[in-house]
Amino acid sequence: DKYAAIAKKMAVKWEEMANEGDHYRLAFDREDTWSQKYNMIWDKMWNLNLFPNNVIGKEINYYLTKQNPYGLPLDSRKDYTKSDWIMWTATMAPDVVTMQKFIAPVYKYANETGSRVPISDWHETPDAKQVGFQARSVVGGYFMPMLKKELMK
Repeated sequence: DKYAAIAKKMAVKWEEMANEGDHYRLAFDREDTWSQKYNMIWDKMWNLNLFPNNVIGKEINYYLTKQNPYGLPLDSRKDYTKSDWIMWTATMAPDVVTMQKFIAPVYKYANETGSRVPISDWHETPDAKQVGFQARSVVGGYFMPMLKKELMK
């Protein structure tokens, strides 16, 4: 209870400091920046309720405006992404239709990338080029929607 109370206070402080209006900043002191808050999935998965639903909803809506043909960039600094983290982000969506809007570009990447290696989890979102990494266990993150479904039973 003690640490849950501290965490809730920190979440409120983070929300205040990172608020950029229609989304939350990459860093408190960096205006006009953004980043995937993929780790917020654990707030939902473990039912911690540290962040109000409007925080996640605001982020999801903003991310939809930042998508490229092969996925959502990690943040405002570059166009590359980590596809496993997109799946974590997708799982925070309020419904299946919205979740599919994040998953479809990852599927498109897997089918259209020119890289002929075991799937890379790090790729460019405008053109599906592999940046690095291949055949890593982190692609287990692709199963996050299924894990959430199981945990919510």
